[in-house]
Amino acid sequence: MEKKHEVLFNQLESYREYTLHLLDSVTEEEADAVPDGFNNNIRWNLGHIYLDQFDWIQHLTKEKINIPEGFREWFGFGTSPADWKEPPPTLETLKELLGNQIACIRDQYGHRLEEQFPETECEMHTIAQVLVRTVFHEGLHIGAIISIKKFL
Repeated sequence: MEKKHEVLFNQLESYREYTLHLLDSVTEEEADAVPDGFNNNIRWNLGHIYLDQFDWIQHLTKEKINIPEGFREWFGFGTSPADWKEPPPTLETLKELLGNQIACIRDQYGHRLEEQFPETECEMHTIAQVLVRTVFHEGLHIGAIISIKKFL
């Protein structure tokens, strides 16, 4: 794997470790709290980070990715915990999924990072470019989780 790709995966892993570290003292009850002024909770942000990373790869490659049932309804763009009809995954389940996701992406797509696909939003046409976008996206949701924790 090229050095620039190793750097990309190191960044993905580093941000993911930070995201998971933020959960060290969060309880199931706290993960579901939606403080005044917020639309979502910590649980939603975690599921959304997980879903978004795979959805962008799937959107680019047009290849189906096995995403757990219900994730789009719980954590997709524009969804809200206020609309959940079924109980969402536990905090432990989300931690496990998030903790394994980067290795899964490395295994499944690490050898295809520069493969060219039809251009998508923001002129992205490789998996590497999509993954850079997901690093930024995760950072936004890290900020949301930190803000929510301040109100707990």
